[in-house]
Amino acid sequence: MEVTRVFDLLEYQSYHFPKRDALAVKEYGGWTTYSTQDFIDAANRVSLGLKKLGIKKDDKVAIISPNRPEWNFVDFGIQQIGAVSVPMYPTITSEDYEYILKDSETKIVFAGTQEIYDKVVKAVKNIPELTPDKIYTFDKIVNAQHWKIVNDLGSQENVKSLEPIKKAIYPEDLFTIIYTSGTTGTPKGVMLSHRNVVSNIKAAISSLVLGEEHIALSFLPMCHIFERTVTNAYIYKGISIYYAENMDTIGENMKEVQPHVFTAVPRILEKVYEKILGKARELSPVAQKMFHWALDLAQEYDTQENKGLMYNIQLSLANNLVFDKWREALGGNVKYVICGSAALNPKLARIFWGACIPVLEGYGMTETSPVITAGMPAKEDYCIGTVGKVVEGVQVKIAEDGEILVKGDNVMKGYYKQPEKTAETFTEDGWLKTGDIGEFVQGKYLKITDRKKEIFKTSGGKYIAPQHIENQLKLSLFIEQAMVIGENQKYPAVLIAPMEQELKNWCLENNIVYTTLEEMVNNPQVISLYQDEINEVNHGLAQYEKLKKFVILPSVWSIEGGELTPTLKLKRKNILTKYQTYINHIYQEEATLSI
Repeated sequence: MEVTRVFDLLEYQSYHFPKRDALAVKEYGGWTTYSTQDFIDAANRVSLGLKKLGIKKDDKVAIISPNRPEWNFVDFGIQQIGAVSVPMYPTITSEDYEYILKDSETKIVFAGTQEIYDKVVKAVKNIPELTPDKIYTFDKIVNAQHWKIVNDLGSQENVKSLEPIKKAIYPEDLFTIIYTSGTTGTPKGVMLSHRNVVSNIKAAISSLVLGEEHIALSFLPMCHIFERTVTNAYIYKGISIYYAENMDTIGENMKEVQPHVFTAVPRILEKVYEKILGKARELSPVAQKMFHWALDLAQEYDTQENKGLMYNIQLSLANNLVFDKWREALGGNVKYVICGSAALNPKLARIFWGACIPVLEGYGMTETSPVITAGMPAKEDYCIGTVGKVVEGVQVKIAEDGEILVKGDNVMKGYYKQPEKTAETFTEDGWLKTGDIGEFVQGKYLKITDRKKEIFKTSGGKYIAPQHIENQLKLSLFIEQAMVIGENQKYPAVLIAPMEQELKNWCLENNIVYTTLEEMVNNPQVISLYQDEINEVNHGLAQYEKLKKFVILPSVWSIEGGELTPTLKLKRKNILTKYQTYINHIYQEEATLSI
């Protein structure tokens, strides 16, 4: 059968490789699995239940929940009656919910937990047509409507009545509206059709050299198009999907599930690396020496170059003595990691590849469903430092100013109710403007050099691309986040959000009494520590890029604090506003925290 609409994937899986564990979730101390047929039956009941509640084609239904099978049941149930899903991050505020629910004209909300439910109830107080009785929860919550009400309504209906409804849904019909996380202002609703997403699933499939015998662990938010499209690709390939309990149990769940693949954003891989470095400090002097010998070897790894017999023998030895423990921590079966959403430091990519944990970087955006380019698993077909090759059915060209432009069936229908912003996002001849700057390496691998809007110019006329500097800084064990500044100033500087626990450990090791973070960031020895970390990064930068001053901030950055998006990207405007006093201090001649 041919897949032309996203919900066709279930029938496709059922026909080609019906599974006993299409989906799985850990609850009550064990893993509960759902077969392909369980999945289909649940989606059908949701479809019929929503229909009985009056939901019609093109009506909007919101899903706000951590990853769990119910997310999938409801998502597919919405699609099958031609309604439109509006997924949202569980971590955003009730004010964000209010804006999106109003703008999308949502009719019904599915909320996962008590915390989310409470935020949604607060949000709908100012939306008369969206009353609390139209909020259904996945967890059982006192005085809230459980989602099984919808399920039970559907179970009373004849499933055959769904068929004519499904037949009246076409590939160009609207599948979902995903609101961008808003790094530059008010979120915009990206309209994606079934054709957009299905074309992208099929295009991205070529790099998924896995099949029905394999398992994926899922923990990135399903509301993000990256995880959602990859999840649908898993369904297409018959790969079992196991949901991690939460972000804190990923390590434990890896060992239990022993996945062959998972998706990650760079910050997660940076944290894995930082944790490994932290544990290495606890080793004996001899073991530490062996660890760093292995690490130095891995940093030299190159997929495009054979470094000779001696190097290969040494790296093989390092893999048997050191890196095998890394792989065991990931369950022991990982074939590769799919990485996206932001740029990964090439140094980190080399280390993971050298440790026989291939990290396949891809590139895309919500507006492109999302995949534009993808890395391939064969090492000779992968170039570290790039985001892979343009996928089938997508066209890419580089504009005169370096901006990446895209065309293809994966490109969105537009922004919901915002024709002017839609028009601004396309060139006159129909190319989507990504806002990213890039170039082709070897004529076939795309390399992202920075965000067009994030590049700034110093008063000396030098252009600074901050992201690659920030990625170097975040490899430090003591730096959680960093933002390079300096627009229209004489030189670049950096705001640093410290890694508090590692800073505490360092203070303990160096006989420094740790009091509070506010006090420690002004401690001369701590400032000297961060000075050394910055000097290390400066060593590899051009003269005009070198960071001349820095401030260690007495706080961590978070989604709730407004410094980070739900995908952990920097909200630069918010940070500039929030820390303006520190920035003013940096650029005063009498500033004391200078290099």
